[in-house]
Amino acid sequence: MRNLAVLLIIGLIVYCVIDVIRSSTDERLGVHPIFWVALILLVPLLGSLVWLAVRWSRRTAAGPDPSTRNRRATGPDDDPDFLSRLDDDRRRADPGASDDAPPAA
Repeated sequence: MRNLAVLLIIGLIVYCVIDVIRSSTDERLGVHPIFWVALILLVPLLGSLVWLAVRWSRRTAAGPDPSTRNRRATGPDDDPDFLSRLDDDRRRADPGASDDAPPAA
């Protein structure tokens, strides 16, 4: 059981170090990432928990990402550009077929 606790702490440290490296300056409170990594490595459990608390508070204070706010997933059949390219490809493949005739089986 003790080995499991050690593995969990190591996993938490690795996760936090990677998260610090990938975070923005605003999420790090303007502190250089080396200082955060040093805190996490020198005081493993406390440093990791402090980082997670700071990151969580900064990301929730910033709100949702504006680039994903009004975006919704659509299928290709809802995209008019895709449908027009599909029609153009079909016309090029069979120039003699009319638009009203059903496709040949």
